[in-house]
Amino acid sequence: MSDPEPCRIKHEDTEQQIDLLEEYEEIKEEEHHVNIEENYLQTDGIFKSRDKNRFTCTQCGKSLARQSNLKVHMRIHTGKKPHTCTQCEKSFSHSSNLKKHMRIHTGEKPYTCTQCGKSLGRKCSLKLHMRIHTGEKPFTCPRCQKSFSQSSHFNLHMRSHTGEKPFICTLCGKSYIQSSNLNQHLKIHSGEKPYTCTLCGKSYIQSSSLNEHMMSHTGERPFTCTQCGKSFRRSSHLNKHMKIHAGIREYICFECEKTFITAGGLKRHQMIHTGEKPYTCSHCDKRFIQLAHLKKHETIHTGEKPYKCSHCERKFRDLRNLKRHERIHTGEKP
Repeated sequence: MSDPEPCRIKHEDTEQQIDLLEEYEEIKEEEHHVNIEENYLQTDGIFKSRDKNRFTCTQCGKSLARQSNLKVHMRIHTGKKPHTCTQCEKSFSHSSNLKKHMRIHTGEKPYTCTQCGKSLGRKCSLKLHMRIHTGEKPFTCPRCQKSFSQSSHFNLHMRSHTGEKPFICTLCGKSYIQSSNLNQHLKIHSGEKPYTCTLCGKSYIQSSSLNEHMMSHTGERPFTCTQCGKSFRRSSHLNKHMKIHAGIREYICFECEKTFITAGGLKRHQMIHTGEKPYTCSHCDKRFIQLAHLKKHETIHTGEKPYKCSHCERKFRDLRNLKRHERIHTGEKP
């Protein structure tokens, strides 16, 4: 597999990973030329070893041909970054990486796409951009054959198969595949809900949640299954639904070998084996495997009916009852 490429999920992560990638590539290229130059000299068509003292790293034993190369190499062990940006104080181990970083502040974009004319600040960014035109997707999932243009996106995808969630909330212990998802989750604890519905005043943490909520007022379901005609508010819900028609059940329980369409379905099922019930009612201490089941149960105590018909405004405690009711208006058959 190729060396890691920059992930675009988070700006600061992107810059750091691009710096590391380019620094690694430059070091490898420099070592390649040094090896050619210092180890051998071509004289009259005959390669001869150069008899010259070499410089050895006292930390890892690596041998380098030049003292200047050893000095740069030692920064790997010391963590020294002598080249500092005067604009934002970010530091780099190589002057070349500082020069590339400065383009963020100056706006310089020396690399231009020959296909569409778009200018980019980094050579590796141009390389990634060109895959839009070529359609190249060199990273293929061995489990579902889905392909990706970036290794970082491929690595994120693989976590959906492995179940790895390395980003953990220190307040409640909930874990996530991406750091951006964790950042969104943290707004639950802070109470921040910056997106408000202009029709009913309900607020949301994410703009996508508000957009989805607005469909409850309009009745819009823009994502339609080509196989059975069923419509959905989210493209992700349609994609999960399409797996039913395709017969794809890629998540397997190692306890009983039961298969599931989604990772969430597998996780909920595994609680049957472990006996885990993480969601507790604040009124009667009854416990539930799923959050949706807890919320439905708590409406018994509160009398709340959170689901409103977009056609006649009748309210329901249960989402399934709302869906069944709406079929009266739409004529949809279950």
